[in-house]
Amino acid sequence: MTLTRRRFAVLCHESTTERELRHYYITRLAEHWREDGHEVIFLFGVSTFVPADLVIVHVDLSVVPEPYLDFAQRYPVALNSQIRDIRKSTFSKNLLRRDDSYGGRVIVKSDLNFGGVPERTLQAKLPRPVSLSSRVLDWYRRRRGLELESPLDYRIYENLQRVPRRIFQQKNLVVEKFLPEIDHGLYCVRNFHFLGDRTRCVRRRAKHPIVNGSTYVDQERVDPHPEIVAMRETMRCDYGKFDYVVVDGRAILLDVNKTVGLVRAPDTPEKQALRREQARGIYSYLR
Repeated sequence: MTLTRRRFAVLCHESTTERELRHYYITRLAEHWREDGHEVIFLFGVSTFVPADLVIVHVDLSVVPEPYLDFAQRYPVALNSQIRDIRKSTFSKNLLRRDDSYGGRVIVKSDLNFGGVPERTLQAKLPRPVSLSSRVLDWYRRRRGLELESPLDYRIYENLQRVPRRIFQQKNLVVEKFLPEIDHGLYCVRNFHFLGDRTRCVRRRAKHPIVNGSTYVDQERVDPHPEIVAMRETMRCDYGKFDYVVVDGRAILLDVNKTVGLVRAPDTPEKQALRREQARGIYSYLR
């Protein structure tokens, strides 16, 4: 591919370290952009402006601070600069309150992306006003039920009445209708990956009701549901991954991720080819 040499900037939170960057998929995409002859720079915070042809906002927080979005507008092309808030409470159509009359199964989740791990990581880096050890603080949070501990720590209840009252008092938790996609007795979740005009969607199946990289037993390539494609346009998300299910022909968005993590698994020529294809999506913004 013959292209004019460009400079791409990736805007990260000021607290992100070089070591932490290795856990993100975008570092692999950057390898392909460099192979194509482009320069890729990573910016940490908004204190210094470095000119570039394009910037990708890659702040791993559920709510991106406004200064980062404002900073991104200084670039001629700014990807993911229009999507600020990806908390489930901003897009879910199946949220429940304590006094709702819904009688089916329900699921309790973190309102924040990836179980709120990025926010907890950032909080851990900040000075603490009280001299309590991390172990004591973690124990206290678990004891009080203040937050889910990991992305796998979802809780499913047979009905709304069984959900502990304290759950509804926690601002970082949401209660939703549990509407699983079932295929031959297995739970399914569809992962819609995209960058610009390059997209890929797979359906994973698992015996466990929470389907992810550690629980799925198989996966297949599928076409993305039209409603999910439309949601991406509405949310103005340029790069990322949407997790969803299809129930009775309708798409139900479960999770939005704009800072995709890197899966810990052996690399293969097939995976490299998929990354190469997705990496080309950035060029759709430079035509």
